[in-house]
Amino acid sequence: MNYFHFPLEDWTNSFVNNWLLPVMGGFFNSVSDVLGAFIEAVTNLLIVIPPEVIAVILILLSWKIAGKGLAIFTLIGCFYLGSVELWSAAMQTVAIVLVSTLMSVLIGVPVGILTATSTVMDKIVRPILDFMQTLPSFVYLIPAILLFGLGGVPAVISTFIFATPPAVRMTSLGIKQVPEDVVEASRAFGTTKSQLLFKVQLPLALSTIMAGVNQTIMLALSMAVIASMIGAPGLGSTVLSGISTVNVGLGLTGGLGIVVLAIILDRITQGLGKRV
Repeated sequence: MNYFHFPLEDWTNSFVNNWLLPVMGGFFNSVSDVLGAFIEAVTNLLIVIPPEVIAVILILLSWKIAGKGLAIFTLIGCFYLGSVELWSAAMQTVAIVLVSTLMSVLIGVPVGILTATSTVMDKIVRPILDFMQTLPSFVYLIPAILLFGLGGVPAVISTFIFATPPAVRMTSLGIKQVPEDVVEASRAFGTTKSQLLFKVQLPLALSTIMAGVNQTIMLALSMAVIASMIGAPGLGSTVLSGISTVNVGLGLTGGLGIVVLAIILDRITQGLGKRV
């Protein structure tokens, strides 16, 4: 079936080596410095705060938002992370998840609003989202390493790309699902486009948007182990160490830590969505 030669590899390498890195290298270095400082600040804050304080805050949030069952599980999970000496690693993972989720929401929600209100934008963004969701997650690591080096910054960038599509899609879906009669009634009362968006459509779509945020957080956590391959600190590096040294116990310990974080964050965000 090799009827003709398509030199995509050569074209890509030529573009990267001859234009992208020489011309845009300074820009990527600046982005890396700013984002790295922000990640480090969030990580240091989570580590400096006494574990007991964070545990109490998480337990109270769980109790208030999701009920007694999750509060008990959060208590047991916090004891587990401390007993296996993974608290600092867990906070490093949480910092990466928080930063990448914040970036995904800040960019994904406005893009979702644009795709819901503009047919042209929807046709442009939809194939991009399909590409982002179907491309294997390991492929994200190559440009991340190339442009941002090793560490937390490329981990956040690759996680952001991997986890943003749900935020865009669910925001667009929530706005599109607002009943048409409600929209028409609002227009009949003379609302402007901005009033219709911020006072009618977004409040009614908020539960769906929160579901998108929930999925974004879960996808960000799922990248924890993969991102550890490019130097991301946290529980993923513990699992990777267990894999590389064939240490089943270490891998299980780190994996359970990721499960604990995933369940706590998932139930809290689900509870927020239901309350909204």
